[in-house]
Amino acid sequence: MIHLIVLLAILAAFPPLSTDMYLPAIPLLQTLWNQPLAMINLTLVLFFATYCLCLLIYGPLSDRFGRKPPLITGILIFIVGSLLCALSTGIHMLIVARIIQAAGAASASTISIAIAKDRLEAQERESVMGYVSVIMALAPMVAPLIGSLIITRLTWPWIFMAQGAMGVVALIGVMATPESHPHPTGVSIKELAKSYGRILANRRFMAVVICTSLTGVSFFGYIAASSSIYITQYQVSEGTFALFFGANALCFMTGAMICARFGARIGSVTMMSTGLAGVTAGGLVMVLSLFSGPWALAAPMGLISFCLGISRPPANNLALEQVQSDAGAASSILVFIYFMLGAAAMAVASLDWEDKVSFIGILAMITGGAASVLWGYIKTRIRRPEAMEPIQTQSPQGATT
Repeated sequence: MIHLIVLLAILAAFPPLSTDMYLPAIPLLQTLWNQPLAMINLTLVLFFATYCLCLLIYGPLSDRFGRKPPLITGILIFIVGSLLCALSTGIHMLIVARIIQAAGAASASTISIAIAKDRLEAQERESVMGYVSVIMALAPMVAPLIGSLIITRLTWPWIFMAQGAMGVVALIGVMATPESHPHPTGVSIKELAKSYGRILANRRFMAVVICTSLTGVSFFGYIAASSSIYITQYQVSEGTFALFFGANALCFMTGAMICARFGARIGSVTMMSTGLAGVTAGGLVMVLSLFSGPWALAAPMGLISFCLGISRPPANNLALEQVQSDAGAASSILVFIYFMLGAAAMAVASLDWEDKVSFIGILAMITGGAASVLWGYIKTRIRRPEAMEPIQTQSPQGATT
């Protein structure tokens, strides 16, 4: 079980490691190549856009051919893309290399969710996803620190060399793991397309996916603008930026730990409701400017990240519980919508806003509020296994407490 948790965490961590390790270098590349933030951030936006499109390919391929062949292929593409990033001599070459890197990284996230669906039952899966989220949270805590250390001691291309090395570790882990889908469906491409139709027509599944995707919008905006806000606006060093970013990830990890440890007792519905309300509240605090200096961003984003840590594992699990087949396609759509909305948020947050902190706060208020309204409507209509409900006890008089 430990081997599976670690492998799932490494695979799911491809996107945060591919972005967060690189964030401290963004202001440096702006100066080095004399490019505006919006141009440099195309390496983030197009990464996630390509990543999202490729998600739609890998999920059905894993249903058709098994989980390992497309996963191994994708990791190899990621390694090649990482090496090309390290060799880039200008922004246009780096953008192309990041697109290649993203095309490979997409295999890891979507197929890792499908593997969890193959190998684990509902209650066990939610617990494991919680622990995976805890381990994943270490990536954005450690990655910027590693990136700033590499910039200080070596040069920025070594950031991508390190990402390529991560891909090699993941490749070894996948090759050593048994196939979790040994009897693939072997259906035609037409049937694979129909599987997407079935998933998209599943209103309960789509409603849960939209809820969880909306909550991540402000976080992606934060990723795109954080280095500019901390390093350029607040004039902190790359190392201090990494500490602020890492503290934010610690908040996410704390929420994920609570989900993993107490999720069965609290209940998925309660965690989702709390998480959505917290994202909205964090945005309000940011807009009202209740803190000053770097803390005007760091403190409310800490609340938002904590709430994402609580709500995302049960949201993913609840979404998967709405489908009985087509797990690969469902996983692809789940992650596709989440990251596509995130990519759009990153593009918008990269524009020349007068007050980026307030803009991120407005994003959190709007998306968190919309998700809360939708969740209030659907939470009594979705399929929830009994094992995922809060643990209840009987009082001496027989009343449920």
